[in-house]
Amino acid sequence: MIRFAAIGLDHRHIYHMVAELSAAGAECAGYCPSTSDPRVLAGFRERFPHLEPVDRRRLLEDPTIAVVCSAAIPRDRAGIAIEAMRNGKDVMVDKPGVTTPAQLAAVEACVAETGRIFSVCFSERFVVRAAEVAARIVADGGIGTVVQTIGIGPHRLNRAIRPAWFFDPAAYGGILVDIASHQIDQFLFFTGSTDAAIVASAVANHAVRDIPAFADFGEILLRSDRASGYIRVDWYTPDGLPAWGDGRLTILGTDGTIELRKYVDIAGRPGADHVFVADRKGTRHIDASAEPLTYFRRFLDDVRDRSESAMPQAHVFRVTRLSLEAEARAARIGQPAA
Repeated sequence: MIRFAAIGLDHRHIYHMVAELSAAGAECAGYCPSTSDPRVLAGFRERFPHLEPVDRRRLLEDPTIAVVCSAAIPRDRAGIAIEAMRNGKDVMVDKPGVTTPAQLAAVEACVAETGRIFSVCFSERFVVRAAEVAARIVADGGIGTVVQTIGIGPHRLNRAIRPAWFFDPAAYGGILVDIASHQIDQFLFFTGSTDAAIVASAVANHAVRDIPAFADFGEILLRSDRASGYIRVDWYTPDGLPAWGDGRLTILGTDGTIELRKYVDIAGRPGADHVFVADRKGTRHIDASAEPLTYFRRFLDDVRDRSESAMPQAHVFRVTRLSLEAEARAARIGQPAA
């Protein structure tokens, strides 16, 4: 059995990382209780009361632990990953995996040096059952050749409970590095592209005007040698929506379209993981809520077999590089207050 440890309990995504790795057959050997957000630690203890807190150094140096997962403050994830890899461990981090080009270069060098796995858990694909169904339809040629994706990632701000680092671009990397990395991952994956170019990008602060450096809106236009994509991300989810965001993905193929309504079908069917398909045979709705997730099981297979079945390492670095480039090139639109 593969044993893993959790280091970096600063974001709630650590919950599904630990839960899904455990469900896939791994054993959690403990967690480092250090956190910048006591609410996250309290939630972790409530969900996993059987797990024991362990000193970070003991976890890193324990030779029986093969994997470290982390949802630390984004600026700290690369450092934790490098330390873990140099201690002989594979790594799964929350997105964004890195926040600067220098961090990306350091992680790439460490992977080349150690031969360890550096995986980013793009939860808007890997923890979305609707995405599993869409991937199978695309792979089977059900909508022909994919020529465009439109990915939107709205989120609820929940300002009152956010830690200070959440509003510091140096800590989270910017809205395009943070949230839009999900949609870049989906564009490359569903179009079968190994690379892409950022055609245009922009960020804005329309609603959090007392923190001018913060961006609450972002967009990207990108293109590969086989497809184009548009991405919109924001922090505007209204309190009346019964989910943290109405995340959607539209996949346009030459013979049909797929729309994923990942978390809610507004004024429609209850629950999450809705797939809508229009093809040559007609239109249909697929309830994907019971579809098995495959990323975590495949990640553990890769740890055992030294393979890349969950996600190619080159894909991880390409998504990260594109998100950094989009952030660096982004036009600042709107007029935030001074």
